[in-house]
Amino acid sequence: MSGIDTMKEIEKLLRFLGNAGCRADLAPDKADGALRLSHPDGRVADFPRPVATEAGSRGLLVDRNGLVAPTLEARSFLRRRRAAREEAMLDQHRAIEIGFLVEGETAEPVRINAAESPLSQFARMKDKSGAPWFADAALASGERLARDFHFAGLQPKITPSYEPRFGDRVKAAPGAGVELKDNVVAARLRVARALTAIGPELSGVALDVCCFEKGLETVERERQWPARSAKLMLKTALLALERHYRAGGRG
Repeated sequence: MSGIDTMKEIEKLLRFLGNAGCRADLAPDKADGALRLSHPDGRVADFPRPVATEAGSRGLLVDRNGLVAPTLEARSFLRRRRAAREEAMLDQHRAIEIGFLVEGETAEPVRINAAESPLSQFARMKDKSGAPWFADAALASGERLARDFHFAGLQPKITPSYEPRFGDRVKAAPGAGVELKDNVVAARLRVARALTAIGPELSGVALDVCCFEKGLETVERERQWPARSAKLMLKTALLALERHYRAGGRG
């Protein structure tokens, strides 16, 4: 299938099929033996036969005596294709960097979106010798604190909700709510242990920058700190946080 984007053509074929089966015939006006699909709603489209053959070999469609229909796997295929496009579109506005989160004796690589991360700007800071001002592990620890903080729902909600409330909402399965609640409680405990570990003198700046995404100048102004002092305080807080996670995150 030289010159043909096979996956793109398979996607087009499956989207044409939808949930219905289509009658498949050879296109009489095409010399290359294209496959003509006739949809029950009256639409007609031609597709290269190798595309249909490839889709069949991947288990995405089935031919039942000239009636071509999508399989259950076809839905998963289309979802993956859509997700890949969305990811590619988002990557145009991302700056993905790799940091390392040290926990115990292991160092786990983590992907950080430097275009959105509240700590991204600090990754580029250098000291007088040209070395990074913040270690990768320290910044990754700050990201970990922020993830737990937001997952635990600890950020204050300051905007009202105008969505209507429905009294006949379908309730979730019994186990799902319990599991979610347990995960949220666990995240809150991790945040509490982390803040306790770094101490009351440093926990405020860690929360302000990592979780509330405030800039250093804003922190200095709100806390009435001297200029350029927040950078040192944050570095100290993140190093303490990294030690806490490296020790297993136990308070």
